[in-house]
Amino acid sequence: MKHSFLHIGLAKLCGWFGITRQAYYSYTWRALEEGNKEHIIIEKVNIIRENHPRIGTRKLFDMLQPFFREHKIKIGRDSLFNLLYTNHLLIRKRKRNISTTNSYHRFRKYPNLIKNLTPTAINQIWVSDITYWKIGEHHVYISFITDVYSHKIVGYYVAETLETIESIHALKMALNSLEFKPKQLIHHSDRGIQYCSNSYVKLLQDYNLNISMTESGDPLENAVAERVNGIIKEEYLREYQVKNIKEAKKVLGFVVRLYNEERPHNSISNHVPNEVHENSDLKTKRLWKNYYKKQESNDNYDFSNSNCSVPLRSTSQLEFENKNVNLLKD
Repeated sequence: MKHSFLHIGLAKLCGWFGITRQAYYSYTWRALEEGNKEHIIIEKVNIIRENHPRIGTRKLFDMLQPFFREHKIKIGRDSLFNLLYTNHLLIRKRKRNISTTNSYHRFRKYPNLIKNLTPTAINQIWVSDITYWKIGEHHVYISFITDVYSHKIVGYYVAETLETIESIHALKMALNSLEFKPKQLIHHSDRGIQYCSNSYVKLLQDYNLNISMTESGDPLENAVAERVNGIIKEEYLREYQVKNIKEAKKVLGFVVRLYNEERPHNSISNHVPNEVHENSDLKTKRLWKNYYKKQESNDNYDFSNSNCSVPLRSTSQLEFENKNVNLLKD
């Protein structure tokens, strides 16, 4: 009305609605300030999603806390959800539809050793799994090995087949990060032929790793590994267009570095995996359901023993090729 009836004074217009000119100006300033705040938040979200294209709102809220404090922005998680919804920035989940596990084979299957264990330090439980990644018109297959306590990916490998030798590459990468053979480290996986094969089992035994496997098809029996698969695929890899296995290896290395060094986890007090893995004094608390039940008594695996924690080499010893990776994005 102010712009439509220029001949009428602002004071008179405000009087028609029972408000003062001061209230009108105050509301205008607040609306302008709110609009600027939302614009700044959206810009920051877009910057974060350049490297973490499908990271969810809850994780974004945690990652944005230092930014909010620096700019003195007060916004709750629900308000952030509403803001991203309004700007069409919420992430939709996708479903997995390909199986990478063949448990019908002649090799020995091992019992589940971790269902009653809660790790208290790194290098007590490693979980492994294989997932697929569609590139072009075909699929490649990724083997991951993850430390349950820190959620750090300690070994990975991408290949064009599901042969056992490909999974062994990921295991060797994880084992090479150890400075000496662990005493009570458990390697947990599904009952796929890759993990039950003679060559894979022999390598585990050579390093004195205790072998554990799922007893059914329930994903909760290997929950951490399943979760890591989903994060890497849904939040990162789907956003890249790669043409061949060489490009796939470069992108995977870059993505694993982002996951290990930048992405917070509710399972480790919203720290990033590298922080927890490299700082033995850092205390963590699971902020959501813990899939590993606390053990009441288990004489075979005393994880309170400090010798169970094996220090790893610094991540600076791993070379990640960041250069030109963004050029591979869609």
